[in-house]
Amino acid sequence: MAKPVLAAGTKMVLIAGPTASGKSQLALEFARQHGGTVINADSMQVYRELRVLTARPSREEETEAPHRLYGHVPSAIRYSVGTWVGDVDLALRQARREGRLPIVVGGTGLYFKALCEGLAEIPPIPPEIRKAVGTLAEGETSEMLHRRLAEVDPEDARRIRPSDRTRILRALDVFTATGRSLAAWQLKPARPLFETSEAERFVLNPDRSLLRVRIDARAEAMVTDGALAEVEALAALSLPHDLPAMKAIGVRPLAEYLAGRFRRDEALTAIRAETRRYAKRQMTWFRNQMSDWPRLEV
Repeated sequence: MAKPVLAAGTKMVLIAGPTASGKSQLALEFARQHGGTVINADSMQVYRELRVLTARPSREEETEAPHRLYGHVPSAIRYSVGTWVGDVDLALRQARREGRLPIVVGGTGLYFKALCEGLAEIPPIPPEIRKAVGTLAEGETSEMLHRRLAEVDPEDARRIRPSDRTRILRALDVFTATGRSLAAWQLKPARPLFETSEAERFVLNPDRSLLRVRIDARAEAMVTDGALAEVEALAALSLPHDLPAMKAIGVRPLAEYLAGRFRRDEALTAIRAETRRYAKRQMTWFRNQMSDWPRLEV
């Protein structure tokens, strides 16, 4: 990949790409060259306990340029795109105060959509309501919760898959707190966090065969470099299995391996397959939702 040259007057850089495509390395190169701050736009790299499993920048890389919104959330928290928008707004302001170029990088398409198009301003959910909905959800399958949602909020139930537990709980939180559907709140005009014309935008478009090789190598490196210890530490927290952090790629296969139910090679095969499926979903999102972003062949 030939590294692109940033246009004069660029005030922000946005780099999206599938897992293992080399986007974090490109962001770091830009940060070194232009005095930048690297800001995370990956929904799993926010979790404190998952450095290796989510391929966060290493501690050595973090010393080469400021990095923001990496590992700043405990795995016990159900982090949302709405919370990220608030956090990234603060990170962007800090970078600008320091005279640094903000470089937002990650693989979560919804984060980039919220950043570029804005997010509906939904009132904050009181902790007691979030706790009550969480208690209600204990012991219930996603399909059961979806039926509950359909009874009180059929509009959102029609838009949300019965298997999408995270979005179901979010819709239940919002309806319980406000008496209005999430869809109704999202009809309000949203405010983007910056002027799109001020940013250089890139989507990394990797060669499929090369990406497969990188994914396979990354799975092996994870196990070698400490992913097993991370899964053990995560298991020791006894967190609910429906939390986003517990669904990170590699958590389930490595937990099965540690419990003696998978061989090492079976765990690696499962991680590789899951990562490939995830990369395919990412590339589908970028193709459908970010078609006007320039592509970088890698």
